[in-house]
Amino acid sequence: MSVSDSEPPKHNAPSHAPAPTPHPLQTPPLPNYKGRISNTPLAASLVSFILGSVFALGALTFVAGAFAGSSWWVTGQLGFFVAAWAAFHWGEYAVTAGWNLEKCSVDSFLLENGMTYHLAHGTALAEYIITMYVRPGWKTHGGITLAGIVLVLAGQVLRSMAMIHASTNFSHAVAFRKREAHVLVTDGVYAWLRHPSYTGFFYWAVGTQLVLQNPFSALIYVVLLWRFFYYRVKAEERALVVFFGDAYVQYRNRVGTMIPFVP
Repeated sequence: MSVSDSEPPKHNAPSHAPAPTPHPLQTPPLPNYKGRISNTPLAASLVSFILGSVFALGALTFVAGAFAGSSWWVTGQLGFFVAAWAAFHWGEYAVTAGWNLEKCSVDSFLLENGMTYHLAHGTALAEYIITMYVRPGWKTHGGITLAGIVLVLAGQVLRSMAMIHASTNFSHAVAFRKREAHVLVTDGVYAWLRHPSYTGFFYWAVGTQLVLQNPFSALIYVVLLWRFFYYRVKAEERALVVFFGDAYVQYRNRVGTMIPFVP
């Protein structure tokens, strides 16, 4: 006699046990999530700690001007760039978590922002370090650095304000399907700029290159960012016209982007 023969008959009676309540910190897998960083609270806290440490190191370097006698390439300019980079990525996650929780994931840090994005930052760092080694006098124009700092701060504030004001209507990825709760936001900062989060990032990124006084990278940033936002805005606005019809067309006609040559 087999073991199964000795077991009592089983009945497929419906279970009335309540579904387990998810833990408040549980982070369920997202549909089609392909990020290399695990979408877990542990990963989010670890990334935040690393970004915070990088920001602190960069901010200290910026405030001090440079660590006395540490190295020829450790300067306040480089410190500001590093601190701005870390603050931007942490801010993307923090604002999403605070005002758009339904879309929040580890991917909201935007650390996996594409190879072109990381190559651009790598090129900027390489240009700065090489120039500091062979022609340090080219990096001493304080007015240019100050203008860059203003652009970085203004761009960061503008982007964060746009994300906060749009709240759940904001998405890091272009939405091509209208959700039931999706509304057209035309007030607040959106009354002045049609895509303020894009405008903020554009000037933030260009500002970082003015801080570093990188003429080559500044040009590359302008070209790449213009191309990216030009085609992204066109694709997004086709969807918005479908979503909101004439209301969006009228809004588009009266409010610009303030990104050069992006109507």
